[in-house]
Amino acid sequence: MDTRARLSRALSAPVLFCRHANRLYHRRLGRRQYNEAGVDPFDADWDTLVVLDACRYDMFERQSDLPGRLERRQSRASTTVEFLRATVDGRDLLDTVYVTANPQLYQHRAEIDADFAAVVDVWSGEGWDDDHGTVLPETVTEAARRAAERHPHKRLVVHYMQPHYPFLGAETAFEGGDFTDADGGHENVWVQRLRGDIDVSREEIWALYEDNLDRVLPHVERLLSALDGRTVVTADHGNMVGERAFPIPFREWGHPRGIYTPELVEVPWLVHEDGPRREIRRAAPGSQDESTDRDASPTDAVADRLRDLGYAE
Repeated sequence: MDTRARLSRALSAPVLFCRHANRLYHRRLGRRQYNEAGVDPFDADWDTLVVLDACRYDMFERQSDLPGRLERRQSRASTTVEFLRATVDGRDLLDTVYVTANPQLYQHRAEIDADFAAVVDVWSGEGWDDDHGTVLPETVTEAARRAAERHPHKRLVVHYMQPHYPFLGAETAFEGGDFTDADGGHENVWVQRLRGDIDVSREEIWALYEDNLDRVLPHVERLLSALDGRTVVTADHGNMVGERAFPIPFREWGHPRGIYTPELVEVPWLVHEDGPRREIRRAAPGSQDESTDRDASPTDAVADRLRDLGYAE
């Protein structure tokens, strides 16, 4: 969606206009493209970086009992695309394999130039769960273990989709487990709640959001047990669940791009040490592996995958 279309849409709904105005404030009228107070996780010392999509620090601190030393860090971003642009675009990552349940790097491959040693698109092909409209955490863990075996001398980034929407336990609380707009479409659940198109309380949504984190944590723990070396568990960004935004103090939902409230940028940084460090070797330029988890032609599936994951602002 281009800038003119976004502005037109914002003007059609007062809350979206307020969001747009807040974005101008946080982005300093476009003078910065990401949260410059955030840290770059790729500058840190680790063998494996586990990324929990849309996991805010306060929720992780309360719910996680993963072993390790927990700190609070600031992300550079409030969306996955912004995170990728701010951390991997234009970067030589030939010492790193990226295992991801999120299609955003593939979707924006023309504008985000990152030279990974290999990219494993778990969302493409058999890794996608049609019943839940996402990639299940156990699938990501198995893909990460295979990647570690195949690339024993590379750093590993493992990007889980949870606790990001869709809510895996939603069928227990909502008929069909789905959020649809009045026209039967699949508008972003957070935008629907922001605009008042669905009648779901903050407590109900918060419980589902927490459940999604509970769903992924045991599989992250399995991965921690399976991999030697230093593993960091963090998030690309957080999420707002009805808290007041600023400077315009309306109740915000989801993780809109370019807005850097604490709920959106404060993320966990859990450091876990287990066994000997990995001996990291950089791949030769031009020798990148094609993903074994990717369909031969995944392009047609990307739009459907992103819609199921709620990517519409």
